Formats: sequence, structure tokens, C-alpha cells
Amino acid sequence: MTKPMCILFDLEFTAWEGSMRHRWLRPGEFKEVVQIGAVRVDPETLDVLDRFEALVRPRINPKLSPYLEKLTGISNDDVRLHGRDFTEAYGDFLVFADGAVSSAFGRDELVFEENLRLYGLAPPAGAPEYRDSRPWFRAQGIDTSGLHSCDIGPRLGVPFEGRAHNALADSLSVAAGMKVLIERGAASLFA
Repeated sequence: MTKPMCILFDLEFTAWEGSMRHRWLRPGEFKEVVQIGAVRVDPETLDVLDRFEALVRPRINPKLSPYLEKLTGISNDDVRLHGRDFTEAYGDFLVFADGAVSSAFGRDELVFEENLRLYGLAPPAGAPEYRDSRPWFRAQGIDTSGLHSCDIGPRLGVPFEGRAHNALADSLSVAAGMKVLIERGAASLFA
């Protein structure tokens, strides 16, 4: 019997100075996906088996704020030249996930759901089962308060590779942190 696949993913989405503090409730602020990063992992060892990355062109706020450009390193030119429509990028992510159990460091699946609503799209059939990894990390003694996905690997002694707040690099950081804890004897989130 083959092991089920598991996906760790992260999203970058539109933001402005103060968005987090105001919970994206100021007029015109929406969490439109700008980047999807994901890794397929072995559910027992958390070894990375494959990677996925897509830039996405926001529809409602197509011009990224200077704040988001500085935070993520994703420029308006990057999105203009390499970004795809959300429908295409999300569809490709679902193909990559292939029905696997998915997890993010937080409730990123709600951002996907928000984008589907914003754009008037029906939720796809066969969306992957979702698990927030923060409770799992807390159960392993890691205080997740104030941490971002990019902080997990370094918190567990794994040097961060890439740029913080890059969805793929952040996914790899979470995978690396999980792997350390599994090697120390923790049961996998995907067990």
C-alpha cells in the first residue's frame, strides 16, 4: 500500500501597512493571493519530495503596495510578467496537491476560500483536507505566538534558505521544522 501524500503550503497575499493590525477591514483591503508555494512531503519523515510555486495577479487590487513589495520581494513587474490568474494558479495547486492532506502554518485555506468568494468562483470538488499546523507545533512545546511560517525552521535550529515571506521558502521552513521534531520522536501531523 502506498503512503498518502501530504502537502505543506503557504500563501502571500495583498497587504498594506497596518493591514494585519486592522485585520484587512479597511475599505478596499482584501487578501488576494499573490503567491502560492507548496511542498509535497513524505507523511512519516517529512522529506521534501516535490515543490510548487506560482505567482498570481490580483484582480481587485492589481497594483501591489510598496509595503508588500518590501515584505515579500515580489514586485509589480514580477506579477505583471510572471503572474497568472488566480483560477489558473489555484487549479494548478489543486493538481499538485492531488487530493493530499494539506497543511499551512495558520488558516491559509480560508484565504483560498475568500478568493473564491471575491471572484465569484464555486468551491472546487475534491479540495484537499486541511490541517492547521500551529496546534501540532504547540503540542510539541513550540510557542507559536507571534511566529510566521518563515520562523519555524530557524526556531528549531534549521537555517532559513531563501527570502522570508516567500511562499515556497516559508513552506520549506515549516517542513524543516516538522522534520526536526519528528526526528526527536514527535508523531507526524499526517499520521
